[in-house]
Amino acid sequence: MSVLCLIANPQDPRFDPALAGVIHREIGGEINWLNHGIACEIVAPRASDPAAVARAVLADAPVDVALVPQAGRRKKLLIADMDSTMIQQECIDELADAIGIKPEIAAITDRAMRGELDFDAALKTRVALLKGLPRQRIEEVRREAITLTPGGRALVQTMKAYGAYTALISGGFTFFAEYFAKRIGFDEARANTLEFDGEALSGTVAMPIVDKGIKLARLKALEKEKGLWPDETLAVGDGANDLDMIRAAGLGVAFHAKPAVAAAAAARVDHGDLTALLYLQGYSDDEIVR
Repeated sequence: MSVLCLIANPQDPRFDPALAGVIHREIGGEINWLNHGIACEIVAPRASDPAAVARAVLADAPVDVALVPQAGRRKKLLIADMDSTMIQQECIDELADAIGIKPEIAAITDRAMRGELDFDAALKTRVALLKGLPRQRIEEVRREAITLTPGGRALVQTMKAYGAYTALISGGFTFFAEYFAKRIGFDEARANTLEFDGEALSGTVAMPIVDKGIKLARLKALEKEKGLWPDETLAVGDGANDLDMIRAAGLGVAFHAKPAVAAAAAARVDHGDLTALLYLQGYSDDEIVR
C-alpha cells in the first residue's frame, strides 16, 4: 500500500487546500492533513499513477509530491549530507570568498556536485587554492557566513525523540561538520580534515577523502551496527557524491538537488524545508520537536 504526500514550504505555504481536495477526488484513497495548509497525505490512492495526477493538478504551485510505501514509513536511521543540505551554503565556496576567489572555486564545486568532475581530484584542487588561509579567518567564516537550513534541527530532534540514530556525513570539512552537527543535535559527524601548517591551511586534506564510497560505506556500517534493515534507513543530500547512499537507503531524498540526483532519488524536495522529511515519514505537526 502506498501513500501520496503533498508538502509545501512552511515559510511560504502557498498550498490551497482546495487543490488537495481536487487531487483526492481524482485519485481516491483517504486524505489526512499532517499540517493544515502545508502537508497532507492520501493513503491508498487508487489511480495507477497518483503522483502524475497530483503534479498535473498542482501545475506550477510550489508543492512537493512524493509517493512512498506505507509499511515501515518511520525510519530508524538518518544519514545526511551537510553542505547545501543541513546548511545553506557550500563551506569551501565561503572560504574561497574570504580570499576573493569564490567564483573560481564555486564553478568547480558546482561541476563536482553535478557529477561532471572526479570528486577527490576536484576537492584537492580547491583545497590547494586555499593554502595560507588563517585559522582565525576560517572561524570567522564559520560564525558569520554559514546558516542552518530551516527545519533541520526539527528533523534531527524529532527522529531522535522517536528512537532514530542520526549521522551527518560530509564531503566538506570536520571544522564545520563537527561544529554544526553539535548545534543541530546529530549523534555523530564525519567529514574531511583540513591540514594546517601552524595557524594557516597547508593546502592539503587528510586521506582518505570522504566521498560517495565512504558515505555509502558508513550507511551500510550503521545498518549493521544498529541491527537495521535497509528499508529502515533514510538518506538525504543534494549532490552527485550523495547519490549512492540515496539509492541504497530505504527512503532516499534529493533535497533541492542537482538535476541528476533529483531524477534518480525515490523522493525529491524542491520547495519545502527539511521538515518535509518528517511529513514523508507520516509525522504530524503536533509530533514534531521544535
